[in-house]
Amino acid sequence: MTQIIKLTTGSKFEKEASYSRLVAVDNWIYVSNTAGRNPQTKLIPEDLTEQTHQVFANIEAALVAVESSLADVIFSRVYVQDPQDVPAVMAIIGEKFRGINPATTVTCPPLGGLAYKVELEVTAFRGASRAEVTEITLAQ
Repeated sequence: MTQIIKLTTGSKFEKEASYSRLVAVDNWIYVSNTAGRNPQTKLIPEDLTEQTHQVFANIEAALVAVESSLADVIFSRVYVQDPQDVPAVMAIIGEKFRGINPATTVTCPPLGGLAYKVELEVTAFRGASRAEVTEITLAQ
């Protein structure tokens, strides 16, 4: 029988919009677009680097709650408000996903407010970090 886990953080946004931070269907894990709001203080850091690290902290906490981790991420979608911030955000993304190397989409749409500089959505597969990986390079 299929097992579904729906995780919420208690955020007023999740409650108002009727969504889960994370939904796991068996080993597939879908993490909603996540901003850098600190769940304890409810504040969003103004600094781009701090905000990006908070985004990862929020996602990592959700993944750990369902016995997973960033190492299981197979796809990410990166949303950056200001195109000029893309190199700085992607440097942090590169550090966090080094060796994991998920498929990734990066885009620069307007986000839900000007305070949001970066948001991240991920798809993971529980156990992917333990799978045998074959890497193929098409061009040198």
